Amino acid sequence: MDALASQAKQAASLWLAGFREACSLHRVFIFCFRSKMLSIRTGQCFLLNGFIFLGSLFTLKSAVIPTLLWILPDQCEKLGPQHLCNQKEALALYSFLRFILIQIFYIFWFYPLYVFSFILSTLWYSDIAKYAFDVLTKEGPSKAQTSNRKDLPDSQSLRQMSRPGGFERVLLGIGEQVYSVLLLSIFFIEVFSTGFIPYIGKAINFLLLSLIYAYYCFEYKWNFSEVSLNERLEFFESNWAFFAGFGSPCVLPMLFFSTLVSYGIMAILYPMFVLTAAGTQVEHVIDSLTSSWGGGRPRKLQIFYAADKASMLVLQLFPEVQKGH
Repeated sequence: MDALASQAKQAASLWLAGFREACSLHRVFIFCFRSKMLSIRTGQCFLLNGFIFLGSLFTLKSAVIPTLLWILPDQCEKLGPQHLCNQKEALALYSFLRFILIQIFYIFWFYPLYVFSFILSTLWYSDIAKYAFDVLTKEGPSKAQTSNRKDLPDSQSLRQMSRPGGFERVLLGIGEQVYSVLLLSIFFIEVFSTGFIPYIGKAINFLLLSLIYAYYCFEYKWNFSEVSLNERLEFFESNWAFFAGFGSPCVLPMLFFSTLVSYGIMAILYPMFVLTAAGTQVEHVIDSLTSSWGGGRPRKLQIFYAADKASMLVLQLFPEVQKGH
């Protein structure tokens, strides 16, 4: 029982450390100050997702819908002539017209804007991570490489140095990308499904969403550092508590806002967390905590176990890709 309490205490400490690192938003200003292109891309994300997307939602809720309710009222006393109040068909017709007009607004504006925003933001996030990595590189010789190697155990760093080169390296990279997309897609389906579990589903869903968003934030950093997929997953699962804390601030809007509003807010915050992840030395932060525990840390949590098994079953249909992985 004491061992379980100790594990829980350590996990809570690592969670708080991850949460604190994610909230170190001063790094965003430092990165933007040192890179003009990074400032432009970050501003574009805010303009598209904050001003245009969230602004459109605000316009719909505060102007379009009230105007429709004024033109096509939903209450009898607002219809005007008393004889219309006695006709329920009028209220039903007005309600139907309002519904159709609002759906037209969504179909021809919000949904296309959502898709456009998602695609463009994804491209911009990659640029933001690249410019942040360039900033780290310019700070000194091999500064970025040194910073990112600290996020891996020594044995993993040695294995990374022994990775093949040439055409075999290209094939390995393609195989890892295919496997990574498949793995994360299946895992995301798992995350979505947990929301339907009675009583504890929402809590599990929040935890897994925090983990997946933290992984996405650090994935850019690991990509530019050429960290292999197996090393990423091993390191991520071994330090799951820290990453769960890091991803929590990004997922918090989902607890308080509707789906579209949550997307807009998260799309604004996400590049900020990508930048804080770029400036975070995970292994250094974790070591500073575990040193006071005598080197102990929470047990590895095999977060991707089910997704990995399902992915391997799918990859068995494509032997060449499986060989690359």
